[in-house]
Amino acid sequence: QVQFVESGGGLVQPGGSLRLSCVAPGLSLDDYAIGWFRQAPGKEREGVSCASASDGSTVYADSVKGRFTISRNNARNTVYLQMNNLKPEDAAVYYCAADIMRRRCGSDWYVGRDSRYWGKGTLVTVSS
Repeated sequence: QVQFVESGGGLVQPGGSLRLSCVAPGLSLDDYAIGWFRQAPGKEREGVSCASASDGSTVYADSVKGRFTISRNNARNTVYLQMNNLKPEDAAVYYCAADIMRRRCGSDWYVGRDSRYWGKGTLVTVSS
């Protein structure tokens, strides 16, 4: 069963940085738009960012624009999320997933309707 494996989470102080990674053994990420999502306790899942495979374009949720950067390394079959200037409201479990219908992030990428291969996520805690 193909499943993403996310890593890089941890405890960081407000203003700090983390770099998350995700890989999916057996899946060629170059075939899909890849999204990062997060879910905090008691809240719904939300889209954080998406990186297209077709043209390298990226999109971000307004809440993370200017602070987070998504990138892909197709040679390593890995997608990254660099998170800077972290805030307490960024605390959540972070997941990545592949949009199995598109190579380019759709206008509703943040919904994750066609996203598959969800992993167990990586926990990000932002606290002083």
